[in-house]
Amino acid sequence: MSATHRSSIGRRAVLAAAAAASLGSVLPRGLSAAEAESPGAAGAFDPARLGRAIDRAAGLDQIHGMVIGRHGKVAVAKVFRGPALGRAVNVKSVSKTIVASLAGIALDRGVLPGVDASLADVAPDLLPPGADPRVRAITVAQLLTMQAGLEPTSGPGYGRWIGSRNWVADALGRPFVAEPGERMIYSTGSYHVLGAVLARVSGRSLLSLAREWLGQPLGIDVPSWTRDPQGFFLGGNNMALSPLDLFRFGEMWSRGGVWNGRRVVSAAWAEASWVARTRSPFSGDAYGYGWFLAEANGHRIAYARGYGGQMLYLVPSLGVTVVVTSDPGRPARSDGHVGALNALLTAEIIPAAELA
Repeated sequence: MSATHRSSIGRRAVLAAAAAASLGSVLPRGLSAAEAESPGAAGAFDPARLGRAIDRAAGLDQIHGMVIGRHGKVAVAKVFRGPALGRAVNVKSVSKTIVASLAGIALDRGVLPGVDASLADVAPDLLPPGADPRVRAITVAQLLTMQAGLEPTSGPGYGRWIGSRNWVADALGRPFVAEPGERMIYSTGSYHVLGAVLARVSGRSLLSLAREWLGQPLGIDVPSWTRDPQGFFLGGNNMALSPLDLFRFGEMWSRGGVWNGRRVVSAAWAEASWVARTRSPFSGDAYGYGWFLAEANGHRIAYARGYGGQMLYLVPSLGVTVVVTSDPGRPARSDGHVGALNALLTAEIIPAAELA
């Protein structure tokens, strides 16, 4: 590497830290000044490696924005293209992680009786006539881990599913392609059913729950999103949060469910959610309750993933939180754009924290 290039990286890192120090004008409503990185705290990351991370991200033509922070401090808040970081954007299937959080809060509050409760126990009216008898016994845990066993609604079947007259009935009326609990079958339909269950047991909409149980304690905005023909908000897709609000959601999880001294998610649920319970048939990574789980550089990583490359990465051992938003209209495979984002995390961002 030339001296000129090293100097350029150093200047960019200093500029990134300085920009982060003045984030108050773009941070979401209610964000304290303590969350913005100060010039004196630039040592949270090695500046040269952090500069390399920014340069590497800039070379990814699908990426829109990136927020990198450590111990609650935002060190990088960068827009490469697309909307401002304070503007809500479609986070696609990161919605599943949010709905899983709402399910955990419902359990904490006694609104749901337990993860082993069956559909017949908690929402028998959602069961479609003529469904396979095994549908009655599908549990909350199997919906959370997408191990219901039913033919998936995601992928090639997604369009037909959302074109149906009743999304819950269509998802539950599909044939079994595995026994419940046997393996992960990635399906937004499972999370949509879970969202409908939460609406039924609480007597409130998923939007209302998200705003009260997450939006209010975190001080973030949760706009309305897609609803099905019966009025249920889509569980598991199309929610919108700003990248900076998603950073705050991630920080709450990184702190074991606590935000500003207030418990949002119980310690028990935070721990249970990061226990590997199945494995993705696509990436091979483990999956807990709404979170993908992996390891890199000796560190445990929990992450949420949405179509196109909407990512929330947590590295709890280093106190690192990373949010990436990308073009929502382009696919992002584990061996493509998402793979490049994973490599950016493991090859640049984690070492930048380790070397600080």
